[in-house]
Amino acid sequence: MNTGAVSKLLGVSSSTVQRWVKHLGLEMERNEFGHFLYSQEDVETLKEFKEQIQKGIPIQHIRVRKPTRRGSVKFQQKQSSLIDKVNKLERSIENKADSVVTYQLLQHRREIEELQGKIEQLTNQVDELQLSLRHSLANVNEQREHEHEASKKQKKKTVFHTLFGF
Repeated sequence: MNTGAVSKLLGVSSSTVQRWVKHLGLEMERNEFGHFLYSQEDVETLKEFKEQIQKGIPIQHIRVRKPTRRGSVKFQQKQSSLIDKVNKLERSIENKADSVVTYQLLQHRREIEELQGKIEQLTNQVDELQLSLRHSLANVNEQREHEHEASKKQKKKTVFHTLFGF
């Protein structure tokens, strides 16, 4: 129950209810906005306080039994909601990190594929150059052989010419 509902029930203003709570030193539960939450025991204590005031007992001499508090359920809920929020944020951060890593992996894969394509092109060019070099060497060797054979024939002719003088 909130302060407004208790004040209507007791027939006094909200500020009066708050003043009585302060005077009695009641430890009140509070909601997430800091507003007092009254239990049935709290209401009974305030009713007893009001009755003694109506009997004409001075406020300084009024004694009431204070309800014993065992802990605040609202505080535990607040704490668990904070833990839930922290867990949610951690999951969000992990998801973001996963998406960043995934993006980077895809980018690296694309770069690797481009490099593999360039390596393949270079390999083909090297193969073509080697083939061209082999052909060139083969042609040079053939020319040398032809030149060597031609020079042998030339020598034979000159030797033959020298001997027979024709």
